Amino acid sequence: MTLALGDRLVVWAFHLGWVLVPRVPERMAAWVFRLIADVMWRRRGKSVRRLESNLARVTGKDAADPSIRDLSRAGLRSYFRYWLEALRLPVIGKDRILAGVRAEGKEKIFSTVDGGRGIVLALPHMGNWDLAGAWLIHNGYPFTTVMERLKPESLYERFVAFRESLGMEVLPLTAKGGGTAHAFGTLARRLREGRAICLPAERDLTERGVEVDFFDGRTRMVAGPAMLALQTGAPLHPATLWFDGDGWGVRIYDEVPVPAEGTRQEKITAMTQGMARAFEEGISEHPEDWHMLQRIWLDDLEPR
Repeated sequence: MTLALGDRLVVWAFHLGWVLVPRVPERMAAWVFRLIADVMWRRRGKSVRRLESNLARVTGKDAADPSIRDLSRAGLRSYFRYWLEALRLPVIGKDRILAGVRAEGKEKIFSTVDGGRGIVLALPHMGNWDLAGAWLIHNGYPFTTVMERLKPESLYERFVAFRESLGMEVLPLTAKGGGTAHAFGTLARRLREGRAICLPAERDLTERGVEVDFFDGRTRMVAGPAMLALQTGAPLHPATLWFDGDGWGVRIYDEVPVPAEGTRQEKITAMTQGMARAFEEGISEHPEDWHMLQRIWLDDLEPR
């Protein structure tokens, strides 16, 4: 199947990035990525305006407040730092990652898996999730995750190969050509084997998502983390990530409790709401590192 010109350009851009960025001096590459972020910020296109609208919700300010404009610039720089580091991750090195990550609550992961139990880690799109995954693997805790199938397919396959090269097991969220990929069963098996799974979880606007309160509105979040915890008995721990100077911050929150009463769906909803509350706390502390340039609240979708 022949790719459209736009798809070919995207594939070549990422290919060149993976080849060239690790070979460029880090300070020079960082300057280029900040420049790209600033140019995008000054143009204030659709994605930037959406980011500013989302940040206004998070901070409780009006989107026209000048501080939101400043925060969106920091947010774009954070977002492009993620891409810079993702492309450079193979050359950053194990020692630098282990020394540079400050992880609050890491013993919650280590003691659970060392004790023979699986653990569900649910996280929003914050900081550098690929580097945090490499940190977990370098500590001796390989994990399984899922990934949305990107277009074109060759780009998706390249991303999967990249993450698998770091030691992750990557499952497709959907089957090739559409439909369900049945990742849930594999994730459940990994948990029963006493392994960790990591799932991005703050955005699922399909009918399968669980509706929750999130800052000052309603949204739908991924039901999978709560469902897997209920089905396997593995604890569900939210996690948030941020950039900490030249290093990286990670916080593992306490286990989201399983309600003692209620139907299965009621328990899933309550646990997903508990997960959302942890995300609210982490995003409020580091709003510039929440990389949400898309619609997430349901009332933002109504005009569409």
